[in-house]
Amino acid sequence: MKTSAHGRGLHSFPSPAPPGEGRARVSRAGVCSHRTCLPTKPSPQPSPGSPGEGAKIFIRSALLLVIVALVCWPVGGCSQESARYTPPAGAPWVRVLVLENQQHVNLSANASPLVHVGPNSAGRELNFPAGIGVPLALSPTGWQMGTAQLGPGEMLLEPSIDGSVRIGAHAYHGRYRFVPVGPDRFNVINELDMESYLQGVLRSELFPNWHDEAYRAQAIVARTYALYEARTDGMGRSFDVYSDQRSQVYGGIDAETPRSREATASTAGIVVAYGPPGREVIFKSYFSSCCGGVTQSAADAFGDREIPPLSDQNRGPICSESPKFNWGPIQISKAEITRRMRAWGVWRKQPLKDIGNVTRIEIQEVSRYRRPVRFLITDTRGYRYSMRAEDAREAINTEAGSTGVKIFSSFFKPVDHGADISFTEGHGYGHGVGMCQWCAEHEAAQGWNDESIVLNAFPGAKLVRAY
Repeated sequence: MKTSAHGRGLHSFPSPAPPGEGRARVSRAGVCSHRTCLPTKPSPQPSPGSPGEGAKIFIRSALLLVIVALVCWPVGGCSQESARYTPPAGAPWVRVLVLENQQHVNLSANASPLVHVGPNSAGRELNFPAGIGVPLALSPTGWQMGTAQLGPGEMLLEPSIDGSVRIGAHAYHGRYRFVPVGPDRFNVINELDMESYLQGVLRSELFPNWHDEAYRAQAIVARTYALYEARTDGMGRSFDVYSDQRSQVYGGIDAETPRSREATASTAGIVVAYGPPGREVIFKSYFSSCCGGVTQSAADAFGDREIPPLSDQNRGPICSESPKFNWGPIQISKAEITRRMRAWGVWRKQPLKDIGNVTRIEIQEVSRYRRPVRFLITDTRGYRYSMRAEDAREAINTEAGSTGVKIFSSFFKPVDHGADISFTEGHGYGHGVGMCQWCAEHEAAQGWNDESIVLNAFPGAKLVRAY
């Protein structure tokens, strides 16, 4: 059953608790049996200063020419002001890390954006040369765009027409914040409303020919995931989510399709939550490509608090259409596994950084459905390292490179082959927690609606309207 949009007064959105818990309270608002309303207000917008004020800067590619002219005031001064990005009413903002630890990026624009540098900065208009990219770099003395010196501090770039500014080859809704992370390095953060963000996520996460109901289910789960991240990990850093598989894959405007826009619009504001009636809370709604027939709990995979929606399930062959439902054998030398595990130990600051040469990998513990949840790694000194299955998979794949051999999940049986270890009887692709995307597509093909798909993936949960 679909719900219609309900006009609601906006109230505060309580922050979720640590993973698997959440504290966003839900109140009923007369929608269908499983969907209730969770009033909220948008995340506070970072103050850009005074948009529209200041000078206009003409940037002529890389030529040594910067002309300061024309004061552009907020009212009556700029013909493009009416086209400036305006987020939908009620939708919270999300901050997406699209580029990390950059020394320089190329910017291009087909309409003049506003730039704010430092706190309480007056906005200045930038006139870009048509069709030409302009390099942006950071030095100890501040930002340099082309040959224009813009000063030190965080920089906010507001397109005068939504989507008119490209970072490299990609355009995004909303605006861009450039955050220094060193004397000459910076992160690029795309700030935009949640619904526009999701339009650029769905096609990046699902195949283009998948059913509409699978897209809608993904929209609900992805929205919940991003909201949860924004109100937990995002509270202590300058961004809420990554734009890659560390969070969920986001491709901006270029990744949008009619199907991704429709799925976002038809589920606007709806999230998945869990808890007693009237006190439901959002949780970290994990998803992965293919569970291989058995999902694993978030507690086993990541050490999260155990809750029913994130428990393990025996799904059977529902996702068997996936080419990774069964995989293997995959063979990797013990020497290479040793190198990767040491690198993982250094990266994660774990004792594995000092492991001797690996001699054996064994299944130490399985779930009630016989999926491995812990592995035991033994080295030549006889030292034994007990690891969560997901940590073992991550360690085995660390520094494999784009051409290196990787394993697809932690659902496998390791077999000793002398100088090598063979990963046999493999199933699934990804961590296998929460919603299996291939299961969702199979259910959509069988006529299930988005609500049924999501609630089957997260037992005991319900759909609520967050805004």
